[in-house]
Amino acid sequence: MPTHPDESSYTAATVAVSGGRPPREQGSPVNPPVVLSSTYVSHGVPQPGEPLYTRMDTETWHPFEETIAALERASEPGVVFASGMAAIASVFSFVPVGGVVVVPRHAYQVTLGFADDLAARADVTVRRVDVADTDQVVAALDGADLAILESPTNPMLEVADLPALLDAARQRGVLTAVDNTFATPLGQQPLTLGADLVVHSVTKYLAGHSDVVLGAVVTDEPELARRVRGYRTLHGAIPGPWEVWLALRGVRTLALRVERSQATALELARRLEKHPAVLEVRHPGLESDPGHARAARDMHGFGSIIGLRPRGGREVADALVDAVRLWVPATSLGGVESCLERRRRFPTESTTVPDDLIRMSVGIEDVEDLWADLRRALDRVPLESSDGAPA
Repeated sequence: MPTHPDESSYTAATVAVSGGRPPREQGSPVNPPVVLSSTYVSHGVPQPGEPLYTRMDTETWHPFEETIAALERASEPGVVFASGMAAIASVFSFVPVGGVVVVPRHAYQVTLGFADDLAARADVTVRRVDVADTDQVVAALDGADLAILESPTNPMLEVADLPALLDAARQRGVLTAVDNTFATPLGQQPLTLGADLVVHSVTKYLAGHSDVVLGAVVTDEPELARRVRGYRTLHGAIPGPWEVWLALRGVRTLALRVERSQATALELARRLEKHPAVLEVRHPGLESDPGHARAARDMHGFGSIIGLRPRGGREVADALVDAVRLWVPATSLGGVESCLERRRRFPTESTTVPDDLIRMSVGIEDVEDLWADLRRALDRVPLESSDGAPA
């Protein structure tokens, strides 16, 4: 098993580099190896911890699972999944038939789609809430079995008062899970605030290179960890060894990537806010943003996502996406490359998300190159849409 120094005194940036390393023995490799085997030699009754079959466990997962747990300050190893949605599905499995789940009104659209599917086939009541409205969320917690929270939310970047909401949920006996994909463990560690479970789309910032699809769940509770692992085994939602190894390699540079992309995002948001072709900019780092005070209080950094609404509506937003040359018009986020897309292209997206909203994932390119590309595109967009809507 990998060993590493006592990480309790280290920052997350250091843990990202030091976690999950092999033992420090003469001749040992610095990086953990990849084990490519579907099955293991086994005589008699397998003992606890002995590898048997890769759907159940494989040592290639362990370094990543130990590292993500250390990043989130969890006492139990994390559980890595084949995708972020597989991880989310394992969390939804805690909702009984006929139960109640609280979800953000603005969240990852497939999370909301999964909740709606549960409502249709398992008689589950889904309560959608504005996570920025603490009173509304607390009221919705009464009688709930599970609350899945995002902060900042996808794609509207609303910021929740997580300490207050998690405390209210615990007082009411409601299981809580926080999707920490946008903030990353560098920005916040929800378990330390009282969350029961933390979910990640590892595909995004943790892996960081847009080349793997993975998810993870982290918890402090041994029983919750056992149930999440059991779900992964029974549903076959297991990741491949190469993907997990690549994700761990990505984690090693997490701090460098996030620190640079966050700084660039804030600078771009400030410039966009002043451009005459821009109607609205959402970014928690802006003092004008509704979530700024909470983010400044509870987070370390403001994230690398910007919400942009150009003047002129949806047609102008589409034209802007088509006009950029350095920014990549693509869905997903958290990679080294800067991406953007107009939201509400998908039928499952909440109708309260403006159809002219462009979600921008800022990468690690030079800030001046990114700005020059955006400014050139903004300067080219029409002053009004084809239907005559004023800019």
